[in-house]
Amino acid sequence: MAAPASSTGSKSSSLKPKLSFWQIWNISFGFLGVQIGYSLQNANTSRILSAIGADPHHLSLFWLAAPVAGLIVQPIVGLSSDKTWTRLGRRIPFILGGSIVSAAAMFFMPNSENFAAILPPLVFGATMLLLMDTSFNVTMQPFRALVSDMVPDSQRTKGYSVQSFLINAGAVVGSLLPFLLTAWGVANEPAPGDKVAPTVIWSFYFGGAALLLSVIWTSMRTKEYPPKEYALYNNISDEDAAQKTSFLQLLKQTPTTMLQLAVTQFFSWFSLFLMWVYTTNGIAQSIWGTTDPKSAEFNEAGNWTGVIFAAYSVFAALYSLVLTRISDKFGRKNTYAISLIAGGIGLLSMVFIKDKNLLFLSMIGVGIAWAAILAMPYAILSSALPAKQTGVYMGIFNATITIPQIVAGLLGGVALTALGGNAINVIGLAGASMAVAGILAKIVLKGNN
Repeated sequence: MAAPASSTGSKSSSLKPKLSFWQIWNISFGFLGVQIGYSLQNANTSRILSAIGADPHHLSLFWLAAPVAGLIVQPIVGLSSDKTWTRLGRRIPFILGGSIVSAAAMFFMPNSENFAAILPPLVFGATMLLLMDTSFNVTMQPFRALVSDMVPDSQRTKGYSVQSFLINAGAVVGSLLPFLLTAWGVANEPAPGDKVAPTVIWSFYFGGAALLLSVIWTSMRTKEYPPKEYALYNNISDEDAAQKTSFLQLLKQTPTTMLQLAVTQFFSWFSLFLMWVYTTNGIAQSIWGTTDPKSAEFNEAGNWTGVIFAAYSVFAALYSLVLTRISDKFGRKNTYAISLIAGGIGLLSMVFIKDKNLLFLSMIGVGIAWAAILAMPYAILSSALPAKQTGVYMGIFNATITIPQIVAGLLGGVALTALGGNAINVIGLAGASMAVAGILAKIVLKGNN
């Protein structure tokens, strides 16, 4: 199925053909599988690492693999894909290659204990986590640029909203898999002598397969514009195309909009990182009354983390369906700000909840924030980027996601100790940070974007 090119900037947007819904859908469909894998990682990494011997105070340090990988990999992939053209296209080769490595890492990570002859299980697991995160970043970054490449500005919010919907649909599947497998009779506790529950292992197998198949669909159904057409639709002259710009010059020319978004991004992604790392331990201690990672109660809490993460993804997917309309009426900035504040309220409420079912109410706010985080910054930013450097600037923008996560990873254990050793209090800190992000979005972003 054919699809159009890239753009940014109002002049070039008018040249680009509008896309059908299914063209926009196919561009981002591979993100469905990527998010199944990514959500399995988010909901189960702490569970796996705890099972193979990680200290809860050190969990956030293991999670640093993801943002460090993203900080290094995404700008490189963005710069490389801007300059790449192959028979498969500009972005597709990176998307496809990253998905193959991701799927392999998903097979090995939950089986870390079986490779003790090669490396200690915790070291092997951390290595697979780093490999998984690196390849996820290689796959995800070009998807962001692909929407900007192909979707005209008038459809940009719709393009990222569809991507947000697919991301959240994948997150629902990935988050629910261990819970569903338990319901279907797969053992949710490790067998004697084992460390990781079979539900987790089989979930990772399914996630890796889904990732590969969905990315292959996008690769087969999306045709990127070749360089001459891309330049035509984006008003890129031969002189512009031939002009060389160093990475340092690109940093110096960073669009003001990106710098404004970075302020809000810091607090929202600081919050998300703490939520992903500490939810299982937090609700296990506050609702199930356990800190033993091998206990039946802890594994039930781990499954429930997947359920409520799926719930916020459902709410996010539903919110994504109306996000374009809300944004058109109230403006991108206002929509973004209110959505983040709703997420802050949802996370803060988790501190006071003692009934696992009431956590669904908290997830409404988290889902609203998550849908906005996946769509609004990119819709705001993409219109401010030069077309020939969309990929590299999207990669650089990823630093506004990874740096706050690195900070949260370094400070997570400190925060846990300072807040009495109870992980649910760290979730409260995450809620406060998300609310601050919403307030800053209203204050810092200029205009109504």
